[in-house]
Amino acid sequence: MLCEDMFLMDHHLPNLRLIYYSSLFFLSLSLSPPFVRTMATGLSSVRSPAIVWISSAALFFLIYLSAMNAPPRTFPSFSSPPTSNTSAPAPLIPSSNSDLAVEERRLQLYDKMSRDLDEKGAVFLKGGETSQSLSLSDIFELRDGVVVPVLKAASPPVRANVLYLSPEFSKPISEAVKEVFLPYFDGAIWFQNATMYHFSMFHASHHLTPVVATKNEIEAEAEAVKRVTQSICPLKIKLDRVVLTSTGVLLGCWQVVTGTDPADIREKLREALPRAPAKQLYDLVLLHTSFARILGHPKLSEKESKKPFDQLQFFHELVARANTKLRGFEATVTELWFVEEYDVLALALNGKMKTRRFLLGCNGDSNH
Repeated sequence: MLCEDMFLMDHHLPNLRLIYYSSLFFLSLSLSPPFVRTMATGLSSVRSPAIVWISSAALFFLIYLSAMNAPPRTFPSFSSPPTSNTSAPAPLIPSSNSDLAVEERRLQLYDKMSRDLDEKGAVFLKGGETSQSLSLSDIFELRDGVVVPVLKAASPPVRANVLYLSPEFSKPISEAVKEVFLPYFDGAIWFQNATMYHFSMFHASHHLTPVVATKNEIEAEAEAVKRVTQSICPLKIKLDRVVLTSTGVLLGCWQVVTGTDPADIREKLREALPRAPAKQLYDLVLLHTSFARILGHPKLSEKESKKPFDQLQFFHELVARANTKLRGFEATVTELWFVEEYDVLALALNGKMKTRRFLLGCNGDSNH
């Protein structure tokens, strides 16, 4: 509004100048020595100054009307963009956490994860590392033809917040995954425990940035997480795709149908846990769970071994079979766990841990 007022004032500036100088002229006339002497002659001379004042006022009024009714000065239009000092309000941009933006970002992330195997190759067949920069030989070993985890104490314990997928939904997934992959990788694959399927959300402390905490501080964190879960609504989710990464991890990548989005859950947890590492392990919008980890080469049948073997194509075919069985699978998530992992990757390797389970209350008070 201030800019508009200044523009209008500039528009009529020549007219206002005319009024201003006319006012000065008549003021100087009324205060001139002849006029003052006329005032001093007494009542007999009162008519003279009165006539001057009335004439001046009338003429001033006519000039004023003429000036204000005169056409204003025109200005050329400006086609160049406004400067930073006079710019118009920026257009509204959808929030990064709007449903459409988050879903699209999640799809882009899953597309990138799907390309990982082609771009980097099957690194896991050469040893490789986990997604958390841990060597596979550090966490798995083969005993009598069976893959077993190597459990190591985590110091300090990792404190993770995860959404939990109940066996009602995880067991059918686990069975389908085993049907596809077990015939080829018996003795060279680790299947995630079907009773421990989870979606990593937010870490109060992780192995890359340990945040040491006392027992009381950990209890305070758990209480803060519990309060957060009261505002989180259960999630109905749908499996978007199964992906095999270059590190050998078979992942389920999910989309949210209804409920509180993981991006919002992570933001709520960050607010509740201010001491948590600034750099978290996973993307804000990611909703994934590990189904299995391939650790060695496939065992081919005699018939298959006689054919030309395209390693990457073979893995793509297995993933395609898994997707045929599982893509579109729907599940409901109703719990968030606050977990202290006393062993490295305890959730993934059936290690020692302490869990606090909270039902998603959706503003209710249904935690236990």
